[in-house]
Amino acid sequence: MELQRTLGLFDAYAIGLGAIIGAGIFVVTGVAANLAGPALLLSLIIGAAVSAFTAISFAELAMRIPKEGGGYEFAHELVSPFGGFLSGWMWILSNVLTGTAVAIGFASYLAIFVPLPVNVMAALACLGVMAVNLWGIRESTTFNDLLVVFKVAVLLIFVAIGIFLVHPENFAPFAPNGTLGVMQGAAIIFFAYAGFGRIAMISEEVIDPKRTVPMAIFLALITSTIIYMMVAGVSIGMVGSEALASSASPLSTAAALESPFLSKLVGLAALAATLSVLLTTLLGMSRVAFAMARNGDLPRTLTRLHPRTRTPIVAIVLFGGLMAIFCIFSSVLFAAALSNFGALVYYALVNASAIRMPRPTYPRIIPMIGLVTCLGLLIFLGLQAWLFGVLGLILVFVLFLTRDRWARPA
Repeated sequence: MELQRTLGLFDAYAIGLGAIIGAGIFVVTGVAANLAGPALLLSLIIGAAVSAFTAISFAELAMRIPKEGGGYEFAHELVSPFGGFLSGWMWILSNVLTGTAVAIGFASYLAIFVPLPVNVMAALACLGVMAVNLWGIRESTTFNDLLVVFKVAVLLIFVAIGIFLVHPENFAPFAPNGTLGVMQGAAIIFFAYAGFGRIAMISEEVIDPKRTVPMAIFLALITSTIIYMMVAGVSIGMVGSEALASSASPLSTAAALESPFLSKLVGLAALAATLSVLLTTLLGMSRVAFAMARNGDLPRTLTRLHPRTRTPIVAIVLFGGLMAIFCIFSSVLFAAALSNFGALVYYALVNASAIRMPRPTYPRIIPMIGLVTCLGLLIFLGLQAWLFGVLGLILVFVLFLTRDRWARPA
């Protein structure tokens, strides 16, 4: 059950950047703009600040516990077996829905070029990234590296052109829904930053993980925050928050009102961006499932590795198939809200793990703030997210009580 250490700093950094810069800026921007208006810029800053405290916890934990599975392993070792079980399951439930939202976003942009039903294309995209993940970790990350370089280049072109097309009047009123709207936007936009945690999930496949993983986490978060702020500011200035809120592909909408060529280019970048997020979502889920199965918290069959590629083939096929099925029945808003609940619980447990770590490098107040802010953002999620989130927590508790009957070998 040994994995191969083949990934360097740029690969780990690109996995984080690929996971962060995708659905957040190309899809969920529209959802958050509907809640916060032009004050989406404040929502982005709040989301980045919350993420920064949690990112520091991740970085420190990754230096001390460089194991596959990230937050699951942290909570399992430092909080309790149930804390690890809850963390792993909430991450998996969250990311099945994250993958669904991202795949729908991918299909929405693909519809610009290919007139097929969005949900069908989204399901096919999930099966496509499943095939890439089965190809091997080295091949998957090389593909992701290329996607990341392309989408960042196009976003910079978008900013360079769009900054000359900004209309200042589009920023007024700045916060039409007040502080509540800004915080609701921040709770949704946290979905945009949550991808940095995937770097820690592949620690056993990274060369020198104690140094590489923390550095990749910080670089990915800093880079993505800068890009988010530039792109969101320019797109709001070009067409206004209402136009962004009414579109499933908000950046293409912004570009189309000024330049058809730029709209097509942004559409291609969005395809690359959402595809790379989808790729790393399945990558992270399969590694968490592998770690959980190795500890007996999921059926042992999920630890099965391909003899040549050393990838967890059963976990990849299982969760790639689940995402494809969910794509047929879900929507972006539904998936984003529910995945946020699971992600915030997961990140809260990561911070709780950092609080319990003996002899911490950073002041213990940092993970405490991270824990409080993650729990605080939960308050601003909608009733639907809370309803299904609580049902998810109950499900996890029942699974924990019965896991000896279905997870561990007889």
